[in-house]
Amino acid sequence: MMTDSLKHWMETAGARGLRVLVIALIAIVLVRILKAVTTRLVQSSKTPSRVAQMREQQTRTMAGLLYGVLRSIIVAVAILMALPEFGFNVTPVAAAAAVASLAFGFGAQTLVKDLINGFFIVFEDQYVVGDLIQLNGETGRVEHLTLRRTVLRNISGAIVTIPNSLVGQVANLNRDWSQAFVDVTVPSDELAGHALAALEKIAGEFRNDADWSPALIEGPRVLGVESLSLEGTTLRLQVRTALNRKDDVARELRRRIKLGFEEARIPLSQTQKVELHGAAPPAQT
Repeated sequence: MMTDSLKHWMETAGARGLRVLVIALIAIVLVRILKAVTTRLVQSSKTPSRVAQMREQQTRTMAGLLYGVLRSIIVAVAILMALPEFGFNVTPVAAAAAVASLAFGFGAQTLVKDLINGFFIVFEDQYVVGDLIQLNGETGRVEHLTLRRTVLRNISGAIVTIPNSLVGQVANLNRDWSQAFVDVTVPSDELAGHALAALEKIAGEFRNDADWSPALIEGPRVLGVESLSLEGTTLRLQVRTALNRKDDVARELRRRIKLGFEEARIPLSQTQKVELHGAAPPAQT
């Protein structure tokens, strides 16, 4: 009986080998086509602009994810199709794989959540490597982003690793434009009118400065009186800037205000404040 089975197996070995070869060739061709398509997706997005670079980073991550998942599926299907040609019954193998997947799902729920959240972070373009973000009480620049974790370098230079399952509300401070609010406090209400006129002059000169105009998108604008307190009358300016220029613009604007007020003999209160924001201005009270 065994001899007959072995004889039959030997007689049909050529046909089975040919079928296995065809399966392997089809799998190889599909993987190469998949590789070419995902590589083309990344190459087609290459342009020098900042927005295009962010899109390229997102596309590269998504293409790598797509390639890895589909390649694994192709290889798994090819193996399952080839096993019967060697006399294996794939039904128990498939059942065992299903049980193993179920057990893995229960034992690695946090990991699965990391991967799912990471996928949507990349797919929805919430942030990419190089963005300055506020996340879980930390403010820092994204150093590394995978499907499992986000790595930030905070203001003090420390590396902060956050599993993507813990990512909740994210403030991206590095998209499209930035905004700075500069508060100037004068000691008395009587000086407010004179100070507002001086601020209008300073803001106009700043807007027309050829060296700084590339960093400005809108403003500086004098918004007027922001608040009244024991320290004096607080006046506010707003300026919208290009990416990564809000700190430089705010510092230069404060320097010009100091020099302008000294020239106009307008005293400043001892308490001054600069508020920096990534997008919308803070709520008015």
